[in-house]
Amino acid sequence: MQPFRIHAGLAVPLDRANVDTDQIIPKQFLKRVERTGFGEFLFYDWRFRADGTPDPAFPLNEPAYAGASILIAGRNFGCGSSREHAPWALADYGFRAIIAPSFADIFANNCLKNGLLPVTLTDQEIEELMRRAKQTGYQLKVDLETNTVSDAQGFLAGFEINDFSRYCLLEGLDDIGLTLKHETEITSFEKCRPAWLR
Repeated sequence: MQPFRIHAGLAVPLDRANVDTDQIIPKQFLKRVERTGFGEFLFYDWRFRADGTPDPAFPLNEPAYAGASILIAGRNFGCGSSREHAPWALADYGFRAIIAPSFADIFANNCLKNGLLPVTLTDQEIEELMRRAKQTGYQLKVDLETNTVSDAQGFLAGFEINDFSRYCLLEGLDDIGLTLKHETEITSFEKCRPAWLR
């Protein structure tokens, strides 16, 4: 997992509440077991019209937001089913952080385990970020070392994250990475086990 310390990037506003995981990555695209290849289908039903052409009214299709890596969203982002494919799709598309007033618990946990930082700010702070992000080329900095979100125009807000999740993100450790930090002890334990248990 790629470590997350300080990320600065273009922000895109998705001014919608209750965005569920089926909108993030629709069910018909859940046929892969790899974590890659889902980005092209992110928000598919919103990004594309029925004939398969991009909908120019959807923010991710606007040229001004090409290459955006920070998503600003509405309340209860990631609700619905617990599919881990949702953070996979967001990360594969190029997002490193999502900023919203609230997240569905399972979705937020899946994000943290996949190197994607969910940042919870107040409704007022999100409203201000939405307004600013509608300006061309709006850049934000998300700093996990100081737990802050800031911009060059003077916006500054702090956010909370539990110590364990913060440590894992800072060090780039998923569950497998955490286990491998104890590889020496695991190997030593296995050598001491009776042969019939190996």
